[in-house]
Amino acid sequence: MTNQVSGTAGGERGGGPGGGPDGGLRRSLGVGDAVVVGLGAMVGAGIFAALAPAARAAGGALLAALAVAGVVAYCNAWSTARLAARHPSSGGTYVYGRECLGPFWGYLAGWGFVIGKTASCAAMALTVGAYLWPGREHVVAVVAVVALTAAGYGGVQKSARIARVIVAAVLAVLAGVVTVCLTSEASGGGTSWGGGSRGLRGLLEAAGLLFFAFAGYARIATLGEEVRDPERTIPRAVPLALGIALAVYAAVTVAVLSVLGADGLAGSTAPLSDAVRAAGWAGLTPVVRAGAVLAALGSLLALVLGVSRTTLAMARDGHLPRALASVHPRRGVPHRAELAVGAVVAVLAATVDLRGAIGFSSFGVLVYYAIANAAAWTLGGGSGAGRGAGTGGFRGRLVAAVGLAGCVVLACALPLASALAGAGVLALGALLYGVRHAVRRRPGPRAGSGPAA
Repeated sequence: MTNQVSGTAGGERGGGPGGGPDGGLRRSLGVGDAVVVGLGAMVGAGIFAALAPAARAAGGALLAALAVAGVVAYCNAWSTARLAARHPSSGGTYVYGRECLGPFWGYLAGWGFVIGKTASCAAMALTVGAYLWPGREHVVAVVAVVALTAAGYGGVQKSARIARVIVAAVLAVLAGVVTVCLTSEASGGGTSWGGGSRGLRGLLEAAGLLFFAFAGYARIATLGEEVRDPERTIPRAVPLALGIALAVYAAVTVAVLSVLGADGLAGSTAPLSDAVRAAGWAGLTPVVRAGAVLAALGSLLALVLGVSRTTLAMARDGHLPRALASVHPRRGVPHRAELAVGAVVAVLAATVDLRGAIGFSSFGVLVYYAIANAAAWTLGGGSGAGRGAGTGGFRGRLVAAVGLAGCVVLACALPLASALAGAGVLALGALLYGVRHAVRRRPGPRAGSGPAA
């Protein structure tokens, strides 16, 4: 398996305009493109929707919860960058876990990512529908999934260009929200931030919910086989994208709290729109709503890209149908995986309300990064492992340990229903893995009863 992935990556470096002769993907993304793809996933619908439930959990400790989520996300980003520099292939932690910890852990990471993020795709599509055409969410959601799947089918460079436009528009809207709130007469300047708190448990639950919005930097790693000079590009792009997203989230949180306060934010269903209205700029509400739609579209685009690439990697190794491992000979994209993911998401978006699945998706993402941190721990330092990411052995292991512990704590602090559902799905995946390997290990015909080996 290692040779298969390494060969794909190596063959692509010298490949032509399409996929390489060994089925590799086209390396066409630079640092700027990779940062935009990550931002398109992080600065998405989460900032428009996650603040209110997080405020209900943390109360006046919302900023502290954001800081905790940021620290865990930073540790995960550092470990991911180290791993991606060593293993620049599509699949992200599925590949890292397999190469560093063993096939089962890679499979478990890939399983959690594909299942959790597929549900997240549907939730983002439904968010588009809820903001764009309330009452017709499912119809709009399906149209959005079909349109963005077609965009991804056209090539990852086209997807990166679309993501760049979406990110620019969303950042402009968020900048407007911050400016309006902080300069309005309604701004309390921090005096209204107080509110009831659920203590440490509430703070950690809020951090787990807010972490969901930071998880987009994994998209950079899962596109590792389509990044130019990945040993240098990925370690630069991941922390840069995370740093920009953290700064944006902190600014928006401070601005909204200054107008609504912690209690008002906790009771809001559309916190950014309510904040603009409370600041005396009700005319900007449609603009904020449009920004939410664009943000959800950006998240959906990046999610479809990431899930399809992990599906490709798992199909290459036989954990999913091998037909999904096909790469389009001209466009250089995993076209069958993208179409399959798009079809599943469209069905879910048309039939199920998955907004409550955000907690489940958060659980899966945290488990995914826990495995990434465990894999990064094995890189060590004395032998030069991880130097492509600019890390020392002790520092890299310390960051990996903090990230692993943080992921476990935040996953356990999520609402009980989400944690149980996530654990159940992971257990199902582990069972399927065990059954598959038991079948493979069945003894063949006795010696002499069939053709020679």
